[in-house]
Amino acid sequence: MNGYDWLRAFHIIAVIAWMAGLLMYPRLLVYRLEGRGVPELETAMDQGADRLKRIILNPAMILTWILGIGLISTNFGYYAGQLWFWGKLILVIGLSGFHGYILSLGRKVASGDQSIAPRRLRMMNEIPMVISIFAVLLVVVQPFST
Repeated sequence: MNGYDWLRAFHIIAVIAWMAGLLMYPRLLVYRLEGRGVPELETAMDQGADRLKRIILNPAMILTWILGIGLISTNFGYYAGQLWFWGKLILVIGLSGFHGYILSLGRKVASGDQSIAPRRLRMMNEIPMVISIFAVLLVVVQPFST
């Protein structure tokens, strides 16, 4: 086993942790919104969301990017010529944008802003999974390989 395999393994682990966080975080916001008027529940959901963000979500995203850049740097010449790679990169940038957006919603919800409906959050909760499906298909199947 070489260094590339270790880098790839840790990258996949980081992606799994990031996805888990992105799938859990909106749910905590939904529970927080649906628990309006129950101070204990509101506090518990705010604390849970904050811990998830600090302990899993942000570190996993940072590790995903660092390890991904490490993988790219092992053979950038190859990756630069692959359409599937650029498609995956666009999806990861989009997922990073979603990450930032959902965290900004979390700050609003924690401050008492009720402008987002729980139903909308539930629908948005599907976005990371859809993006990950396309990213995995691009990397594994490489439909646009040259």
